[in-house]
Amino acid sequence: MMTAPKLDAAGVNALLEVAFPDIGRAGPYVRDVRPGGVRVVLPYREGLLRPGGVISGPTLMSLADTAAYALVLSHIGDQLMAVTSQLNMSFLRGAQPGDITADAELLRLGRRLAVCDIRLWTEAPDRLAAQANVTYAIPG
Repeated sequence: MMTAPKLDAAGVNALLEVAFPDIGRAGPYVRDVRPGGVRVVLPYREGLLRPGGVISGPTLMSLADTAAYALVLSHIGDQLMAVTSQLNMSFLRGAQPGDITADAELLRLGRRLAVCDIRLWTEAPDRLAAQANVTYAIPG
């Protein structure tokens, strides 16, 4: 049975704004929280593109990490000192210009570690641009 979230989307967004005050300026936001998962969206802007007209890799990696952080916070509550301990990213195709969606799922939530699967896309969920496995260390 998947753990019920402790925070809804508004609660997680409020925590993200405390942790990263600039996030409200066209930054990513949590659209949906559900048991074991979140959906995070980064609104498109031209500055996200790399030469060649696709979303840059660093942008996708940052969003994957933010989605994992949002997922962990939504399920453990106000513990802003949770930190990334591992991030492995696979780039599957060029992310076309557009809002970037990150669907994050908990694979395991323990007392000290949370393991997350993040899938990123711009065109459609069945046309993934990237996939990441992210592990967060949870403070004790």
